[in-house]
Amino acid sequence: MYNYFHCFNCLFLCVYLECSEQASCTCCLMLQRLVTLLTCFLFFPYAEKRVAFSAGLYKGFRCTTKSTSDQIAMYETVFINMGEGYDVDTGVFTAPVSGVYSITVTVYSDAGSENSQLHACAQLHVNGMTVAGASEQNTHDQEDSVSIVVARELNEGDEVSVNLPAGCMLCDDSHYNTFSAFLLYANY
Repeated sequence: MYNYFHCFNCLFLCVYLECSEQASCTCCLMLQRLVTLLTCFLFFPYAEKRVAFSAGLYKGFRCTTKSTSDQIAMYETVFINMGEGYDVDTGVFTAPVSGVYSITVTVYSDAGSENSQLHACAQLHVNGMTVAGASEQNTHDQEDSVSIVVARELNEGDEVSVNLPAGCMLCDDSHYNTFSAFLLYANY
């Protein structure tokens, strides 16, 4: 029968008391191999799988025009783009690895004057399909904001974008409108 208590004691001695026979001690060799295994196969792959991006709509104050058809919101100020998943030219985030992501959209709009119609709205799309939406349309106040926050499993290559439905308008000043995603954990 294997003596696990002896092995535990030996590992304790190897780690905390610096065993004098590390080159030949079975427990020390096992511990060294375990550290190598963890370092080479567990920690380094995670460094390659770090994914996070965040972008703001405009620099300075500017409003989109009310469109007559749906359009992808183009976030032009990139704050961070780890994993290079966000494309500023298309407004699309492409998942570089499969996993569960946290995705957020903040939307702000300004009607321009009191009693004007406010159209702050957006939809979160994954591969062209709406997965969440937020809308604020009224004449009760001049400005308003809405948010979308989802945890979503994405496959490598899935495309995520913010769609502005027809009739919606966004205004940005100091990055009130943002689009962000980060990898919570990768699927292996």
